Amino acid sequence: MTAASAPALSPARVRLALLSLALGGFGIGATEFVAMGLLPQIARDLLPTTWAQAPDDAIAQAGVMIAAYALGVVVGAPTIAVFAARMPRRRILLGLAVAFTVGTAASALAPSFGLVVLFRFLAALPHGAYFGIAALVAASLMGPGKRGRGVALVLSGLTVANVVGVPLITFLGQQSGWRIAYLAVAAIFAVAVVAIALTVPWQAGDPDATPRRELGAFRRPAVWFALLTGSVGFTGFFAVYSYVAPLTTEVTGLPESTVPWALVTLGLGMTVGNMVGGWAADRGVLRALFVCFAVFAVVLTGLALTAPWPVGLFVFLFGVGGAAAALSPAIQTRLMDVAGDSQTLAAAVNHSALNIGNALGAFLGGAVIAAGWGYLAPTWVGLAMCVPGILLALGGAAVSAAGERRAAATV
Repeated sequence: MTAASAPALSPARVRLALLSLALGGFGIGATEFVAMGLLPQIARDLLPTTWAQAPDDAIAQAGVMIAAYALGVVVGAPTIAVFAARMPRRRILLGLAVAFTVGTAASALAPSFGLVVLFRFLAALPHGAYFGIAALVAASLMGPGKRGRGVALVLSGLTVANVVGVPLITFLGQQSGWRIAYLAVAAIFAVAVVAIALTVPWQAGDPDATPRRELGAFRRPAVWFALLTGSVGFTGFFAVYSYVAPLTTEVTGLPESTVPWALVTLGLGMTVGNMVGGWAADRGVLRALFVCFAVFAVVLTGLALTAPWPVGLFVFLFGVGGAAAALSPAIQTRLMDVAGDSQTLAAAVNHSALNIGNALGAFLGGAVIAAGWGYLAPTWVGLAMCVPGILLALGGAAVSAAGERRAAATV
C-alpha cells in the first residue's frame, strides 16, 4: 500500500496528524533556540574563568553551542535523508524523535563545555531529516495546490515554540538553571514520540529511491541556487537572533527579565511570517522570495537605527522574525519544485542550508562583537547579507527560465 492508495483520512485525523508533526517541530524550535536567551547563564556556568575576566568574550565563545547545533543539522540532513527515502515515513519520524529526546537530555547532563558542544552537534543530526520528511507527509495530507501551507503547518511548531516555548523555557532556565531548561525540552520530544505514533498515518517510502538518485538533486543548478539563497538569508537572521539577549540588555538597557519578552516578540513575528510565507509560496514562489528579502532589509535597517529605544527594539524584532520566517516555506517549496525525483533529500537539505546560515550568523555576530564593534553590529551583518540573498534568488530565477526555454525548444 502506498501513500497514494491509503484509505482517505477524516479531517479530524488529518488535523491531529499535522498537530503531532508540528509538536515535533515545536520541540526542535525549543532545542535550537533556547540557547539564544540563556547564553549569559551558559557562559557563566561552563566558562567561569573566561566569564570572570571578560564576560563579552565568554558569551561569544558560548555561541559555539549554537554553531555546533547548526553544523549537526548540516551534516545530518543529507546523510539521513539519502538513506531514509525508502523507509516508511512514520517509522523514520519516530526514530528521529527518539534521537532528539536522547540527544537533548544528554546535552542537559553533560559535565563540561566541550561535551555540551559535542552533544548539541549530535542532537542536531535528525533536525533536517525530520522537517524534510514531515513536510512531505504534510504536503500529501493537505493535497494538491496546498503544499506551501502544508510545509508552513509543520514549520508552525517551530515558530510557535518561539512565541511560547522558548520564552517560557528561557524563564525556567533563568530561574532554575539552563540544564533544567534542556531537560524540559527533552520531555517535549518524548511527548512528540507518543503523539506521532498514535496519529500519523502509515506512509510508504519511495521504493524506487536510491542514494544515487537522491544525490542527483545536486546536479541541478536551480537546487544549488535555492539552497544558497536560504543559507545567506538565514545568516542575516541568526546574526541578530543569536545575540538578542545582550542586544536587549546592553543596547536597549532593559533588565534581564525582559529577554523572554523580546523572544516572544520575535516568535510572534516568525509565526505570522511563516503562515504568510506559506500562503505566498502557493501563489508564486520566486515573487515571495523577492518580497521577503526586501522586507527583511527594511526591518533590519529599522532595528539597527532604533534598537536603543524599547519601542524600536520590539517593533523591529517582530519584523525581523516575520520576514525571515516567511523565507522558509518559500524556499522549501521552491526546492520541491526544482528537485525532480529527489524529493526526500531536497526537503531535508533545505534545513542544512538554513543552518549553515545559523552557524555562519552566530559566528559572524560573535566575531563583530569580539572585535569590539558592539551588540548592534550583528544587525548590520544581517543587512549586508540581504544583497547576496537577492542576487542568488535572481540567479535561481534565471536558471529556471533558461531551463524552461530549452525544454520548450525541444518540443
